[in-house]
Amino acid sequence: MQPHNQNQASTRNVLNTLYSRKETGQKSFAVLLDPDKIEQDSFKDLLIRSVENRVDFFFVGGSLITNFILREVIETIRTYTPIPAILFPGNSLHIEPSADAILLLSLISGRNPEFLIGQHVIAAPLLKRSGLEILPTGYMLVDSGVQTTVSYISNTTPLPYDKPGVAACTAMAGEMLGLKLIYMDAGSGARRPVSPEMIAAVRSCVDTPIVVGGGINSVERAQAALQAGADVIVVGNGIEKNPDLLPEIAAAVQDVNRQLA
Repeated sequence: MQPHNQNQASTRNVLNTLYSRKETGQKSFAVLLDPDKIEQDSFKDLLIRSVENRVDFFFVGGSLITNFILREVIETIRTYTPIPAILFPGNSLHIEPSADAILLLSLISGRNPEFLIGQHVIAAPLLKRSGLEILPTGYMLVDSGVQTTVSYISNTTPLPYDKPGVAACTAMAGEMLGLKLIYMDAGSGARRPVSPEMIAAVRSCVDTPIVVGGGINSVERAQAALQAGADVIVVGNGIEKNPDLLPEIAAAVQDVNRQLA
């Protein structure tokens, strides 16, 4: 595959795309890229395989980033793929204007004001000038059986795993506040993913697209999330540990889309 000479992704409106796909029942697959875990020798191959397997989005970021390579990561994505690069920031420092969009995450499952609004105030003037498409997102951490980096860094308690009603009410509040996406995340390295029961409960209560990530390390878990009502599934650690999972989950997403067509 030859490098892409033109950024096709930059002409897309990500939020409109997500809402359009939700309306038609089309599911999406996002690959999460943690800049600290990218191995340059295999990164190009991952990008090419992502194009071949029709990955829809790259989410770029993490709770804690220790290297100054965000711009380099975005540039490499630009070179080898037309896939939109969406920032998945851990705080107000994780802004890179060369990306297509940013998930402006409000941690509505927690009660730490820094991650509900504080970091957003700091980032707002930079985001205003960045040209990034802003995706206002209600971010909901869900207990996964182990403390994750994001729960530690954010100093918040995740939603109880077996309380789908609490998750549904939290998502409804986020939607009523004007947030455009709901993102349920079990966190990196989760022992268990967000349950289908919780996804279904949230799906029944909100009209926004629903993004689900964390602990999706098998085709079965991916299918369960999609069938329960997730519009986008996000996979990171699973692919890092098993690169063959990428085409397997991509095929599962395409199968679900064919069934829903």
